[in-house]
Amino acid sequence: MAVPAPLLHWYDQGARVLPWRSQPTPYRVWVSEIMLQQTRVEAALPYFTRFMEALPTIESLAQAPEEQLLKLWEGLGYYSRVRNLQKAARMVLEEFDGQLPSDPLLLQKLPGIGDYSAGAIASIAYGQLVPAVDGNVLRVISRLLASFDCVSDTAVKKRLRQQVAQVIPPDRPGDFNQALMELGATVCLPNGQPLCLTCPLLSLCRGRAQGVEMSLPVKAAKKPRRKVERTVLLLWDGQQVLVRKRPAKGLLSSLWEFPGVDEVLSAEQIQENLSQRGIVPLALEAIGQHTHIFSHVEWQMTGWEVNCKSFSPPKDCTWITPHQLAGDYALPSAFRPFTQWILKKSG
Repeated sequence: MAVPAPLLHWYDQGARVLPWRSQPTPYRVWVSEIMLQQTRVEAALPYFTRFMEALPTIESLAQAPEEQLLKLWEGLGYYSRVRNLQKAARMVLEEFDGQLPSDPLLLQKLPGIGDYSAGAIASIAYGQLVPAVDGNVLRVISRLLASFDCVSDTAVKKRLRQQVAQVIPPDRPGDFNQALMELGATVCLPNGQPLCLTCPLLSLCRGRAQGVEMSLPVKAAKKPRRKVERTVLLLWDGQQVLVRKRPAKGLLSSLWEFPGVDEVLSAEQIQENLSQRGIVPLALEAIGQHTHIFSHVEWQMTGWEVNCKSFSPPKDCTWITPHQLAGDYALPSAFRPFTQWILKKSG
């Protein structure tokens, strides 16, 4: 693959200006790579800026209280990523004298850093001659080679990674890896028609030449998502709303949520359900429906505002003000429409 020269020329001419590229310190590159897992660059940008302002060093990340950490991550999803980020920061302090390793193999010993992230950090921050092959790069290489091998297969990923490693320019490994990722994100698009006529590798692309670019890459079929119908309750005692902490294991573990049940309840059923718990509802109002899609499950939620007499909450629940909801408590993006409803109502 005679890829590096035209690709790097294209990258030099029009690469997106991104804060972790402008200041590619190991810590900044690391945080950006974790944020960008399953998140678009545009969505991650404000989170990165806010995160760096609050936790500018590995030490500050390691020492951050969990509620602050989760609040900074609120809306990005996949909260295990930020928990692993903090675990890894603590390991770096304890085992690597506070310096993120430059060796990809050592990086992979840290929680949350796999083969791709290790390659990205090592090449971008330290200039190591290693590939960083993510979904974007797998798509680009599959189309360039007109390869119909399934990229979900571990052996295929390994082989494609080795092929990328063979063409990395020794003087610019980080730029080369970023250029491949940039090409996949902005030109060799995953959904819809790739922008082939603007691609710097058009003359080299076998997939385009054979007219099969839209059929690549080949991936294993995904399992259908399980659908769950939920009733979400916004319980008010006049000035505060009730939130509940989810279990320590499972989906959205240890995050706050609005109480609810995994079934659709009518107003009468809600009143009966609450009365059985010793809660006196004064007024109920349906506030709309919202669907949230996780990787393996889809929540179809119906929200209800319930004005009720104040009561002593169960041990996994607490009353909070709208101000606290906005500033101190991290609720997953699945509940964002209900959170926004509360904040708008409270003025």
